[in-house]
Amino acid sequence: MHFLETDCKIRCFGDGLDKQFYSEYHDHEWGIPSHDDRHLFEMLILEGAQAGLSWETILKKREGYRKAFHQFDADKVALMRDEDLDDLRQNPEIIRNRLKIYAARQNARVFLTIKQEFGSFDHYVWSFVKGKPIKNHWQRFEHVPVRTLESDVLSKDLKKRGMTFVGPTIIYAYMQAIGMVNDHLTTCWCYGR
Repeated sequence: MHFLETDCKIRCFGDGLDKQFYSEYHDHEWGIPSHDDRHLFEMLILEGAQAGLSWETILKKREGYRKAFHQFDADKVALMRDEDLDDLRQNPEIIRNRLKIYAARQNARVFLTIKQEFGSFDHYVWSFVKGKPIKNHWQRFEHVPVRTLESDVLSKDLKKRGMTFVGPTIIYAYMQAIGMVNDHLTTCWCYGR
């Protein structure tokens, strides 16, 4: 359990003055339900980029990702050419893994297909939790699962539709990030809100 030196709030993560960006993410985004398709797409791409890395690393590169991927405009990302994607492999502001970079375009295309089928990606993705966030009551972070039945089912469906970097662990982290799951610890100041 952590608290930021400047405000004494107990947090699940994001402690210390050198991690202000992390506490901001914890306090104002993580576990808060999001229904904005652009934000849902952004988090999907960022969670995929995080595979094998720390979330802190991705948050530090978030602005770089926004610039590289057209502010996460799925229509524009879906139209990126191979040359555009290959150029991004030289961009130090993002993770330069070729598979992850190309996955952004592939996932944008699938995202748009889902959006067309369901009216919005929001309608699609939230249907996996019946439109309501799952609120857990964990006392310690080591009790928080890395995947659940819901993340397994959503992951399988996204893969079937053609997305990549959407395994059940990545998707559970995604569900936490967009507030489909609220895993704030019971001792965290965000738990009761």
